[in-house]
Amino acid sequence: MASAKIIAAKQQVVAELKEKIAAATAGVLVDYQGLSVEEDTKLRKTLREAGVEYKVIKNTLIRRAVEETNLDGLCVCLEKPTALALANDEVIAAKIIGDFAKTNDKLEVKMGFLDGEVMSKEEVVALGKIPGKDTLIAQVVCGINSPLTKLAVVIDQIAKKAASEEA
Repeated sequence: MASAKIIAAKQQVVAELKEKIAAATAGVLVDYQGLSVEEDTKLRKTLREAGVEYKVIKNTLIRRAVEETNLDGLCVCLEKPTALALANDEVIAAKIIGDFAKTNDKLEVKMGFLDGEVMSKEEVVALGKIPGKDTLIAQVVCGINSPLTKLAVVIDQIAKKAASEEA
């Protein structure tokens, strides 16, 4: 039987995990089994540099943390070893993990969540294929800028033509 001290420590871990999950915009659960230490270190470094928190957590602790939220649908994937990546960006965790999984078949996406909604493996993979926020903003600005530039060139040509006809 577990001592009261161990139970209290686990309850504290579950409470902290629940807070982190609730505060995160997005999260991805992965099966990391089979990754070498070098591969895992590389993945952790990439995630850390992007501001993503990545930890290996016991399934029972994750289960207890999400059962008290609307993310209890994640419990169905809590088999085998599980690592959890939490981010405040909608796409970054799924993108990094998806890119890493392309070159390493040992890393497998289990499920995820976005803005409090559970996502299937397929949805997480699709989310990872969306360009980042900065890229999307640049594409929108470029899309707006291109027609305006063409309009300015046409107006300039009309003005030059009118000026040459007056002379």
